[in-house]
Amino acid sequence: MSHALKQVFNKDKTFRPKRKFEPGTQRFELHKKAQASLNAGLDLKVAVQLPPGEEQNDWVAVHVVDFFNRINLIYGTISDYCTEQSCPVMSGGPKYEYRWQDEHKYRKPTALSAPQYMNLLMDWIEVQINNEDIFPTNVGTPFPKNFLPVVKKILSRLFRVFVHVYIHHFDRITQMGSEAHVNTCYKHFYYFVKEFNLIDTKELEPLVSVRVGSGCG
Repeated sequence: MSHALKQVFNKDKTFRPKRKFEPGTQRFELHKKAQASLNAGLDLKVAVQLPPGEEQNDWVAVHVVDFFNRINLIYGTISDYCTEQSCPVMSGGPKYEYRWQDEHKYRKPTALSAPQYMNLLMDWIEVQINNEDIFPTNVGTPFPKNFLPVVKKILSRLFRVFVHVYIHHFDRITQMGSEAHVNTCYKHFYYFVKEFNLIDTKELEPLVSVRVGSGCG
């Protein structure tokens, strides 16, 4: 592993602690299956497909947690360069500004700096994926009716992290020699959300110029 990639995977730089699957659980086995597909070098379009005999919600839940962990790592590598001064607005270039809204402090969409937005976003996602009522971990416990709407919101917000990193911090990613890793992660994310129709095509527009073809990863 190159020095740059070691930096990417430096645990001290993780923006949030990684969420792990308990060994012996069905989710852990699905996680291993997903990782094995990636490590085998399968075409990402194939790797994201639901394995035969598996429940779609379980497969989606595993990937949501995995993407949360990976995108945390990516943002962690550039977080020192994403400051109140450098990024006073959470945006993806002049055309796209993302405002924060939640059920507590920010009941109306509110303009925030990128680091403020990222902190609130990661905190909010952690609450969702640790909530047994939304992401049940016991085998046989059904997923709630609002599972997919919550997942879609999580993924559309995680996509905004890619937008911000690509448009405002990709020079830093390139300096570290980590662009192939970030591109592959984005490509994996993109194929997954397209496979299961989890983000509206309109939401994906900010990164239409980022190729997800064979030359991207």
